[in-house]
Amino acid sequence: MRCVFASLLGGLKSLAKVRACDNRIGMRESWPHAPPHYFTPHGTCIITAATLHRAPLFGSGAKLDLLRDTTFELARNYALTLQAWAFFSNHYHLVVSFENTAKAHRDLVRHLHRELAIRLNRIDDTPGRRVMYEFWDTRLTFEKSWLARLNYVHQNAVKHGSVRVANQYAWCSAAWFESNARSGFVKSVYSFKTDRIKVPDDFRAGRDNSPGSKKRCEDASQS
Repeated sequence: MRCVFASLLGGLKSLAKVRACDNRIGMRESWPHAPPHYFTPHGTCIITAATLHRAPLFGSGAKLDLLRDTTFELARNYALTLQAWAFFSNHYHLVVSFENTAKAHRDLVRHLHRELAIRLNRIDDTPGRRVMYEFWDTRLTFEKSWLARLNYVHQNAVKHGSVRVANQYAWCSAAWFESNARSGFVKSVYSFKTDRIKVPDDFRAGRDNSPGSKKRCEDASQS
């Protein structure tokens, strides 16, 4: 009996590893471009957005896939460069370069939120429901600010307690970044402290979600 149990336990552990690997491989294939290793001071932003009332509307793996894949689809259509991402049940973070497109980053956000509402409401059979409510955007104009915020977004799943190691979370960019960037650049990004970064990231239900709380685009400091 002990041998059977040990064999079964070993099989479950192996299956979990395979699924984690499959998630990381799928993530790399979904966004085929390599991470940038240099800073472009014109047109790089960090964007954070939340659902209405912080409701966990993307509270399943399939719905997180929808959030991630819809974002990737529109980013490709807009010819944008995604540099880091983290998707959760009620919010997301992106670091995006708009250097190669004439579109404003708010055009992407508004289009993305419309498309997310259409697709999610079709799944939930809730026509007309408001899904995304507000967003914050900060233009990154200093290289150190950019590097620190790349690290912040790559590691955000750990901050929220979703995983112990960021590259095990299927809906963030850590595994893609570590697999595709030069090892020296990965170490450099991960060495930047993030504890002093001011990014909206408390999305517990019941927190302030009023129109007056929305933060407009501004230049980031060198912190």
